[in-house]
Amino acid sequence: MATWFNRVYSLHTELKAAEPQTTPVPANPVWRTIKGFIFWSYERGTVQYDIMVTLILIFVFFSPVVISFNDRPVERNPYATGVLVYPDGKGEFIYQVDAKAVAGNDDSAVRAALLQVIEPISGSVNISRYETVTDGRGRIVAYKVWVQRE
Repeated sequence: MATWFNRVYSLHTELKAAEPQTTPVPANPVWRTIKGFIFWSYERGTVQYDIMVTLILIFVFFSPVVISFNDRPVERNPYATGVLVYPDGKGEFIYQVDAKAVAGNDDSAVRAALLQVIEPISGSVNISRYETVTDGRGRIVAYKVWVQRE
């Protein structure tokens, strides 16, 4: 039994000696490169620095195309008319709205049209009263609207 064990052991050592001795490739350069990219330790003018800057620029310019950030601007005032806002000194605000933005002949239609113009600017408000502003010929050019915030 001992001879059998000695034979197996000697065969094992012979085979081990016959194996080519290869040294493992150290992973230090790979990890050093990755660590350099993560901690931004490369100097300007090096290839690694240029690669990092290029990757950042690619992300900045192409990510809005690929990723939907849902960051569209909100249209606050859909009317291309001028609206002047100034306080009246009694806690109310006076809005002067161009007549082009207001369509309607009766009081309720005019108030509804004025609210459509004023509410995107100021939020939810109540109209206290309004007056028409006319030119020399008697045409309505604007509306002065007194509002209170709700």
